[in-house]
Amino acid sequence: MGAFERKNSSSDIIEKPNLVGIRHAQALLLFLGMAFGYFLRVNISAAIVPMTQCDGNHSCYDWDSSTKSLILSSFFWGYVVSQMPSSLLAKRFGGKLVLGVATAICSLTTIFVPLAAAKGDWILVCVLRVIIGFTQGSVYPCVHTLLAQWVPRNERGFLLTSVYSGAQFGTALLLAVSGSMFDSSMGWPSIFYITGSVGILWSAAFLIFGADTPRDTKFISEAEQKYIEATTGSAHHQQDTPLPIPWKAMFTSSCFYGLIAAHCGFTWGFYTLLTEIPTYMTNILHFNVKTNALLSALPYFFMWILCLIVSPIADALINHNVLSVTVSRKIFNSIGQWVPMCCLIALGYMSEDEKVLAITLLTFGVGFNAASFCGYLVNHMDLSPNFAGTMMGITNGLSNLLSVFAPLVVGAIVVDEESPEQWRIVFFITAAVYLVGNGLFLIFGKATVQPWNYADTSSSTATLSNNIAQTSAVSELSLKSAS
Repeated sequence: MGAFERKNSSSDIIEKPNLVGIRHAQALLLFLGMAFGYFLRVNISAAIVPMTQCDGNHSCYDWDSSTKSLILSSFFWGYVVSQMPSSLLAKRFGGKLVLGVATAICSLTTIFVPLAAAKGDWILVCVLRVIIGFTQGSVYPCVHTLLAQWVPRNERGFLLTSVYSGAQFGTALLLAVSGSMFDSSMGWPSIFYITGSVGILWSAAFLIFGADTPRDTKFISEAEQKYIEATTGSAHHQQDTPLPIPWKAMFTSSCFYGLIAAHCGFTWGFYTLLTEIPTYMTNILHFNVKTNALLSALPYFFMWILCLIVSPIADALINHNVLSVTVSRKIFNSIGQWVPMCCLIALGYMSEDEKVLAITLLTFGVGFNAASFCGYLVNHMDLSPNFAGTMMGITNGLSNLLSVFAPLVVGAIVVDEESPEQWRIVFFITAAVYLVGNGLFLIFGKATVQPWNYADTSSSTATLSNNIAQTSAVSELSLKSAS
């Protein structure tokens, strides 16, 4: 701390600017991007039910359980492939351009899904969903790259969780209104037309008003820019040439493997429930389409609310020195994966006669995933602010590679969609993945900046010392602002 104070003993001392600034405007843009991005992901999970239930008013298709599982999983085929290219493109050209263009392409493709179903049946729908998945693969690496430049350390838990909670908000909102869309004169195709159009509008707004770094926007004040650049832990504002990616050091780091395990556990559980809840509610709990839509949305509204409650608690516990960052990440990740694990085990024994309890367990099982956002999801930036986007590309790619098989596993197990016993096996498998994923994170996980964050070994020692000094200063600043 002393070196930092001597260096900044004059007017160069960084002071925290106003509570609300341009960093919050950028966070809001990214929140909306996450929400609308999940519109584009989730629409097929909601639409697959009315698409296969003929009411005489709109087109319908005779797709069996295996075919529906292929359609639901096809998104991940493209999604997995694009993770690393997206992270490298974001590092090379900036997250703003890659994310904005990819979302525009994704949105335009979504609008053509009803036509694809009519002209090419499920095969062409799968092709379009692969393209949608490929473009959506840019979301997490690009957003992580952007947030690493915009979010100060002492605001990391709240702002990151707020941005990523857009996924739950978007999921919940779309599922809630999908029933009304299906009952409209346009029927189920409306969900693809509306979500695609919204995505195009957001892409245009983001390409105009978004920014890769504080230096790239004319709207930010000098005080806020200095504050962000001094407290992000990123070397972007200090170096004109990109740092080389430390592949060997990264892949020989045990804490990185702990992070991968936690990310895999979360993604398998989250996407299994996301893609299968509407089908489960229709065939086991026997809700109609409109009621199904509202109740399918409930767990994600609950998760979104918990995101906004849990994240400031996690930040406060760290900033007031109640918990170390590492302990905080592990505790909240355990809440976020092992509470859902218990709920899913109990859900496996529910029947149609226990609808209220089943909905409660589903709501808590999905909702408490929110705590993981203060666990594994922030951990990339804890370990390496300079390579957070690259790490996100790796962990998200690997976790979603496994998630490709989640709907396929459900399709192989649930031959009879009205069999509670077969759904019980699905829930037990998901619970086991949660158990193992978080268990490995507890053993190997850390939340300290790793030496390989400073890939230029000739200057890593000096950079690390300076970073530690700045971290101490930021901790003091956050404590003062909290008191």
